[in-house]
Amino acid sequence: MGRGKEVADPMTEQDVLAEFRAADALLEGHFILSSGLRSPRYLQCARVLMDPRRGARLCEALAARIPGDLRARISAVVSPAMGGVIAGHEMARALGVEAMFVERPTGTFELRRGFRLEEGQEVLMMEDVVTTGLSSREAIKAIEAAGGRVIAGAALVDRSNGTADIGVPFFPLIRLDVPTYEADAVPPELAAIPAIKPGSRAAA
Repeated sequence: MGRGKEVADPMTEQDVLAEFRAADALLEGHFILSSGLRSPRYLQCARVLMDPRRGARLCEALAARIPGDLRARISAVVSPAMGGVIAGHEMARALGVEAMFVERPTGTFELRRGFRLEEGQEVLMMEDVVTTGLSSREAIKAIEAAGGRVIAGAALVDRSNGTADIGVPFFPLIRLDVPTYEADAVPPELAAIPAIKPGSRAAA
């Protein structure tokens, strides 16, 4: 069970964006997302989490968005590596529980490094950014294969603006309506800008 640690009041959307801007983490350009989609804006969560105090503020605010009865049931936070590791650690700190992560040594998420979940242990799956929800669903599948029961998901940023379905109740700190395009359907003004891959995983 979570230890019932007090959590901060939620931040407003402008407060959250101010934290990203202060960290130079709100980027403009032509970006290739981990899903393979293209976008003119990118939130680089790795930069916003460089400052542990900022990461703590953001994750405490996010923890406060999870309903108290659900929050009290969470006994571990598990994140997909690499992007979710720091966010997951800070969320676990905010909730007063342990942090673990799943990784892809052979292309499929699995729990390694001596991490263990009890059968039926209730878990929060924590991401940094959700775009399509695919990696979240893959991470949840691995957590459940390891014996855990994912009762909720969370992320610092929901790039889908609420359209991603990860199969469990989902709590983002901020939802953004950022346009995304298939690689062969990029508008001319975006196609004129060289595409870069800012994330940590090869594009699909």
